[in-house]
Amino acid sequence: MYDAELAKERLYVDGLYARLDELRAAKVEQLAQVRRTKSMGTHQNRSERDAFASLYENRLAQLNAVDDRLAFGRLDLESGEQRYIGRIGLSTEDLRQLMVDWRAPEAGTFYQATAFERLGVRRRRHLILQGRSVSAIEDDVLDHTMLVDGEHLQGEGALLAALNSKRTGRMSDIVGTIQAEQDRIIRSPLSGALVVQGGPGTGKTAVALHRAAYLLYTHRERLQSSGVLLVGPSSAFMKYIERVLPSLGETGVVMASLGHLMPGITAAAVETPEVAKLKGGIDMVAVMANAVANRQRLPHGDSRVDVEGTRLVLTSRQVRRARDKARATGKPHNEARVTFVKTLLRELTEQLREHIEGSGAGNTADRSYLAEDVRGSRDVRTILNLCWMPMSAEKLVRDMFSKPEILAAVAPQFSAAQRALLLRPANSPWTESDVPLLDEAAELLGELDATGGRAEAAHDAQRKRDLTNAEKAISNMNQLLEDSGVDGMLTAEQLADFNVVDGDHLSNAEVALTDRSWAYGHVVVDEAQELSPMQWRLLVRRCPVKSFTIVGDIAQTSSAAGASSWQGALSPFFGERWALEELSVNYRTPTQIAEAAARMANAAGQVVSTPKAVREGEWEPIIDRVAAGAVVDQVVAVMEEETAAVAGGLIAVIAPKVQVSDITVALRAVYGHRIGHGAGSTVQDIVVLDPHQAKGLEFDGVVIVEPAALLAGAGGRVGDLYVAMTRPTQRLRLITSEPLPEGIER
Repeated sequence: MYDAELAKERLYVDGLYARLDELRAAKVEQLAQVRRTKSMGTHQNRSERDAFASLYENRLAQLNAVDDRLAFGRLDLESGEQRYIGRIGLSTEDLRQLMVDWRAPEAGTFYQATAFERLGVRRRRHLILQGRSVSAIEDDVLDHTMLVDGEHLQGEGALLAALNSKRTGRMSDIVGTIQAEQDRIIRSPLSGALVVQGGPGTGKTAVALHRAAYLLYTHRERLQSSGVLLVGPSSAFMKYIERVLPSLGETGVVMASLGHLMPGITAAAVETPEVAKLKGGIDMVAVMANAVANRQRLPHGDSRVDVEGTRLVLTSRQVRRARDKARATGKPHNEARVTFVKTLLRELTEQLREHIEGSGAGNTADRSYLAEDVRGSRDVRTILNLCWMPMSAEKLVRDMFSKPEILAAVAPQFSAAQRALLLRPANSPWTESDVPLLDEAAELLGELDATGGRAEAAHDAQRKRDLTNAEKAISNMNQLLEDSGVDGMLTAEQLADFNVVDGDHLSNAEVALTDRSWAYGHVVVDEAQELSPMQWRLLVRRCPVKSFTIVGDIAQTSSAAGASSWQGALSPFFGERWALEELSVNYRTPTQIAEAAARMANAAGQVVSTPKAVREGEWEPIIDRVAAGAVVDQVVAVMEEETAAVAGGLIAVIAPKVQVSDITVALRAVYGHRIGHGAGSTVQDIVVLDPHQAKGLEFDGVVIVEPAALLAGAGGRVGDLYVAMTRPTQRLRLITSEPLPEGIER
């Protein structure tokens, strides 16, 4: 019976792949056809072809991304229908349904049906694929009459098979094994903020990613143009999850770590917890406002300026009046500067006119040139810039942290010691905590036109020249056009547009990455407990409608500026417009390891929930006590045993940041290229990471170095050690030369 059913499923899945290949070939041909004619026609036609090209490219990317495990389930319904469930929907050319997209309402019963509430389902079949071939099948029988007839097939179980598989250094989707509590959260309504709280191993990240794919499918019209932003804690994490959404049929989600949310800025440097806490505090809102106001200065007294040999006086009162008028516009600094400059130029021009007319030069001469003389005066430009300098966000923040006198003026609420912590050289690299400050500064400053409007003027002038040339070309071709019967059908604008060279077509996701002011339709935040108030302020600015999926675990907070409760973190920004859901089952971590991590956290005073683990592990946590200075040698000594225990699975060595380099060097001396180091290295056999880089990742085995030092390095907060202890799917080893933190041992 098993062989017959397996052969039947293989035949059907072969047909699904054949249809997938047909659709790919059709999109390839359509795209090629569009590209062959892309440079011809009017500007409007070229825009339409760009839109079609983008449509075909996106569909082709989707079809290519879902090749692996295309189908994963079948529902046998009481109506007699057999409904196949897969990564995307597939139909024949005459619209006969072959497979239902997992996100469609009619696929929901695959995840929600139980023996107690069958929802019209008799049997749920899991299809386990290797490549394009069905390698195994497994049945969940919900109708007991099928058990009597023996019409069911059993094996290891799709969920346990997935949990026991080796880690690859890249996250896999769980689309074939989503559990009922996860599915309910994934399909929650779009509006408002949904907080998904869950302990380690509960599938928070997987739920967040599948929810992003579900929302894009269900609310395509609303979200297609605005897009979805997915924010993670680190570059290593983003690399770890990067394949999941494409495999779920979505290729347009904008994915960025916190250090990459300001266009043009890559923030990779790390700072001390004390500095991160200061920069992340909500007090920085007032500091940034003060920093901008500090660049709108009044002169100490009246200023004398030279305009073409005439001495004029710009009074402090005049500057104050112009400043007040500019501020009253409510515009950002760089845009309000236009009002400030125009006001003072007008007053100086009037003063120059009165001076010339008072000198006996006569009253009838044309004085229109005087405004240009004032505007072109070097003295005038200097004093205007000193009083109200156009400013970029980067320069504002660099000056503030590198010049003690500016920092003292804009941050009076900080003590001298706190300001000393914030000071740094002007050429220091950007940090994650700088990004919200840069964003705040950019919001207050507005757009900076470094050319003073000359770029826009040059563009307008070029457009006029293009139209003039087009008119001359049409005039020269007039007789030929008349003879062809098309005279009057071609305008100068159309000809000028035709000659414009279009840049590369960018998707909405690509545009959003380069546009700081882009407003997303939904934002997904993973490891959200780590965010500071300033980081929350940045993200809420990115999504004014406040539609969020917020995923995290308060017990895992390790950032000094992070949250101690969801209420405290979210209420200032969402009020009461947020709801809390909690995941209760630990799918990743074996019981013995999960309980040891919870005991350690509880002993340190952190109340943590202990989600029920779905499986026992083979090993209790292993503890090696060694002499001071022997820790690195012990890591090397146990590595052969660790790799053998997990049968060649992925091993992580998680250590204090100061020891990562030494451990990497020692392991590479023995294992060579098998050793990876830091962010993005999780494709190696053995990787060495600090706790921050390990956040959100999972490994077959984990070796923790100096657990007490991880606690001390986080200021006694258990987050770093708790995170490190809950990364393994099979085996945990701790190597220490210091007393072990309480609670780890029974």
